[in-house]
Amino acid sequence: MASDRRDVKPDIPLVVHLIYRLDFGGLETLLVDCINRMPAQRYRHAIICLTDYTDFARKIDKADVAIHALHKPPGLAPQTHLQLWRLLRRLRPDVLHTYNLPTIEYAPAALLAGVPVRVHGEHGRDARDPHGRNARHNLLRRLVLPFYDCYYAVSADLRDWLRDTIKVPAEKNLLLANGVDTARFHPPADGQREATPELPAGCMVFGAVGRIQDVKDHATLVDAFIALLAMRPQQRGRLRLAIVGDGPLLPALRAKVQAAGIADLVWLPGARMDVEVMMRRFSVFMLSSIAEGVPVTILEAMATGLPVISTAVGGVPEVVAEGATGQLTPAGDAAALARAMAAYVDEPALAARHGAAGLERCLRQHSMAAMLQAYAGMYDRMLAAKRGQPTVQGH
Repeated sequence: MASDRRDVKPDIPLVVHLIYRLDFGGLETLLVDCINRMPAQRYRHAIICLTDYTDFARKIDKADVAIHALHKPPGLAPQTHLQLWRLLRRLRPDVLHTYNLPTIEYAPAALLAGVPVRVHGEHGRDARDPHGRNARHNLLRRLVLPFYDCYYAVSADLRDWLRDTIKVPAEKNLLLANGVDTARFHPPADGQREATPELPAGCMVFGAVGRIQDVKDHATLVDAFIALLAMRPQQRGRLRLAIVGDGPLLPALRAKVQAAGIADLVWLPGARMDVEVMMRRFSVFMLSSIAEGVPVTILEAMATGLPVISTAVGGVPEVVAEGATGQLTPAGDAAALARAMAAYVDEPALAARHGAAGLERCLRQHSMAAMLQAYAGMYDRMLAAKRGQPTVQGH
């Protein structure tokens, strides 16, 4: 089933983005930012969701972006390949852009449907395989490699893994750095954290944004906050934890908070459409994941002027400078997270310095314009190669 947002301009190349589910998340935010901000005269876009999409789709502000849902059932579901083939035959895209492991197997269907260019992006890993060592999954990645014109990664860590483990040759292995919308994500106008009834003035708010699922390991973050309260009991009245997001583990997380007797100090509002506003209500940004690429939320936090405490996983150390823009801890180590939080509680000036340095680094290295040019340039080069034409520059 497709949304009714259609306005065909056949003279402009069409990119079809194949994603597992269009829902609240970092990858999905990046996808929507690229669609919204890429010049309309350069590429058209459509989205195919293997399963379905949610109200998050309302973040797309271009009226001509069609969204299709295949409602794939659990398991192999070979009929989904046929569904996709038929849909691609109807849409006739110039580029199929797939994201992460759940969509990688569909390149053969795209080839049979006559899609000229097929690109695949690795944006991170999940909790079942945080280090990318699953032999069956990696075999699949190698088997479908010939059907793709290129693989790309959002971090050097993932790019090196594609090279060393998946054996992607250099000419098909790209690094495309994530970017952030610094017009939308910025520090509070007066430099002061925005207070709310849930997060009152005078509080120090440790905030996280992300889907509540196993790979994000929010349970360890709650354990760290509990440990922080035990370490700094005199500060209990001014410490708050906010975890923004929805997901399958949210009920269990709420139960954990309630059982610990800290429901008055922990805010779990569920999914929010105003993440940029929520960021300005935090004092410190937290990420407790056991696997990541380069999280868009960290870049959003840096653009907001927040210091970052994160687990040192995936490409995170490539963007968070330890001791300069934030602090890095081992995954799954609640005590280490608590110690990092306590350092900012004890020395707010340190948090301010790290936040300012992170903002400067984000503005210098992770602009939205650079990311958009990288994606459009990738499409340009692949299409030009298929057409036997030189790549058009500078538009």
